[in-house]
Amino acid sequence: MTDTPHRPEIAVPPDGSEAPAPLWSRPLLVAVISLGLMTALGWVYLGLMVAGMLGGHGGAAALGPGMGVFDLLFGGELPDGLLKALAEAICGPSFGHHAAVGPGALLTLVLMWAAMAVAMMLPTAGPMVLAYADLAAVARRRGERVASPVALIAGYTGVWLGFAVVAALLQAGLVRLALLDPAMASASPLFSGAVFIGAGVYQFSALKYACVTRCQRPVPFFLVRWSSDPATVVRLGARQGLFCLGCCWAMMLVMFAVGAMNVVWMAILGLVMGAEKIAVTTRFSKAIGVVFLLIGAWLIGDAVVAQWPAARPG
Repeated sequence: MTDTPHRPEIAVPPDGSEAPAPLWSRPLLVAVISLGLMTALGWVYLGLMVAGMLGGHGGAAALGPGMGVFDLLFGGELPDGLLKALAEAICGPSFGHHAAVGPGALLTLVLMWAAMAVAMMLPTAGPMVLAYADLAAVARRRGERVASPVALIAGYTGVWLGFAVVAALLQAGLVRLALLDPAMASASPLFSGAVFIGAGVYQFSALKYACVTRCQRPVPFFLVRWSSDPATVVRLGARQGLFCLGCCWAMMLVMFAVGAMNVVWMAILGLVMGAEKIAVTTRFSKAIGVVFLLIGAWLIGDAVVAQWPAARPG
């Protein structure tokens, strides 16, 4: 009978006679460290970008709803001059204080969206990456060769880096159309409402359903396509990244409605997307859609009512 080393058999218990493996060859540990380190770096970079924008016109509150808490904490200024200098070195001293989008600012936007994707989306990929790492750990205990979870993370992250480029170009266009202000917050409640409604409608689409169900059930995907080849695992990570992109792109674009540098909403949306991927049904996705539709309708209705007296003659 031919041995088939390409699929780990989970039911077989590990052989306790093996010598302890080095840390870097333990898939679960590598997965946890990689996810934690990359996520932390993403949030640190975003934090420095926000810090570089503190002290601008309107303070932190100008960055979007909920950001006023930083004005309460720091009075709109960074307490540490060295930290502010580091933030300005990373982001540029004028980033977020004027509307021009040149090549340098566009590159900064790409880096901003890349950091945002890493900080928000990698934690949501945790269950998928850990599912792969668990299968890889079983295979390794059986003496089989396995690819590192880093390869899977690389493929997944690559998809979201591509999204970062598209989002940065879209943001540059929105700035030119005056739909975003210099602080990268929405300049139009009608625009914000439309973004929320669009994201809410997408939550009920067939594509959303197909993608979220694949994100919720990664184990069958890996069992059918199991491989010990790192290049193949990178491609598997990219496919999972595409599923995730199809699931979450609309929610990511909600950042245009609440402020592209609004770290409060980044955290909220990150938690929502993470919860959506571990939900056992799609009811949670539909509940999110209802909430987005209500927010969008409220924003548009409020804007119309606010303008109504000015629109009447006399």
